[in-house]
Amino acid sequence: MFLGTHTPRLDDKGRLALPARFRPELEGGLVICKGQDRCLYVFSVTEFDRFTEALRQAPITDVKVRNYGRHLFAGASHEAPDSQGRITIPPHLRDYAGLSKDCAVIGANTRLEVWDAEAWQQYLSSTEQDYADVAEEVLPGLF
Repeated sequence: MFLGTHTPRLDDKGRLALPARFRPELEGGLVICKGQDRCLYVFSVTEFDRFTEALRQAPITDVKVRNYGRHLFAGASHEAPDSQGRITIPPHLRDYAGLSKDCAVIGANTRLEVWDAEAWQQYLSSTEQDYADVAEEVLPGLF
């Protein structure tokens, strides 16, 4: 499980140092792809396989399924951390997420999300009240 918020910097070669606590789970390889809200998703290869299995089960005759799959797979990149725990984020994915030097890497349960640090702060500010308001809907009976 990935938890927490970390603030690494993107270097001039488009590399991002993964937080040390996440490296063991990702050392066998990972997949970076477009996420929702203009962030990037980072999955272990095993988790990406599990995630995409659900897509494989969806009917290919559904235009929404086809469109989602095209965007997901066409933009995805298989990467492996280097000896210093850095991953290279391809230019098209950096552009998609608007990544600058300062990034936010957040744990999101089964995946990491990579955000431009300023975009992450704006997202938090704009959704804070929603987080409080929907707790009962998302997790009925726990609050």
